[in-house]
Amino acid sequence: MKKMIAKSVASLTIAACLSGAAIAGDNPNDPAEGWNRAMFSVNEVLDTAVAKPVAQGYDYVTPLPVKAVVGNFFSNIADLMIGMNNLLQGKPSDAFNDWGRVLVNTTIGIGGAFDVASEMGLDKHYEDFGQTMAVWGAGEGAYLFWPVIGPRTVRDTAGFVVDSYTDPVWYIYPVDVRNTLVGVRYIDQRAALLPTDKIIEEGATDKYAYIRDAYLQHRRNAVYDGNPPREAVLPNGKAPVELQSTPGSSRGTK
Repeated sequence: MKKMIAKSVASLTIAACLSGAAIAGDNPNDPAEGWNRAMFSVNEVLDTAVAKPVAQGYDYVTPLPVKAVVGNFFSNIADLMIGMNNLLQGKPSDAFNDWGRVLVNTTIGIGGAFDVASEMGLDKHYEDFGQTMAVWGAGEGAYLFWPVIGPRTVRDTAGFVVDSYTDPVWYIYPVDVRNTLVGVRYIDQRAALLPTDKIIEEGATDKYAYIRDAYLQHRRNAVYDGNPPREAVLPNGKAPVELQSTPGSSRGTK
């Protein structure tokens, strides 16, 4: 059975690559558009066949309070590395805020089940190693789309690898407990995206381009902490030039 599934996925990937290779994109942020569209097609099939139905089932049978506890639990674990990334970005006050959240939510919040820290005024941040590399001066590189993982730039792909290796959940033992937690987290995250599916499907004439542009805009906003610099468009209408602020220097919305 596993071999049949593997062969089907492999055949689908090859077919999608052959069809996608013929698409030439003119977006400077997406030079590999043919390949990306092929991978997007593969991901759409996998998501429709497996991930989305499982997430819908989880969303349907799981009471809202339980889903909140699950989300809070994994969010509490994530605050450990969010704090480290804030520190690496030169924002020590935010880092200690994040670690303070871990302390409060792990103790008073009963192992992270409840987000007591937010009620106490300790704001939730969202930082990853891709953003850290941006603050260090690394360019974002080309846009890429990966099956299962989803959209990333070259920089964010490298950041994802680092984030994965430093993710505390992957170091939980025994292995079956770890794998269960990884699976539950993925399903919970996919379920959280269900409300956006209908919006994208109804509002986008080109779903791939819609997701790409939304992702790049979101990441730019995240790198600059909610306050990206103004842009000046050159007379030829190309190559916007960034002005003023640098990544991580603003104190806007996380």
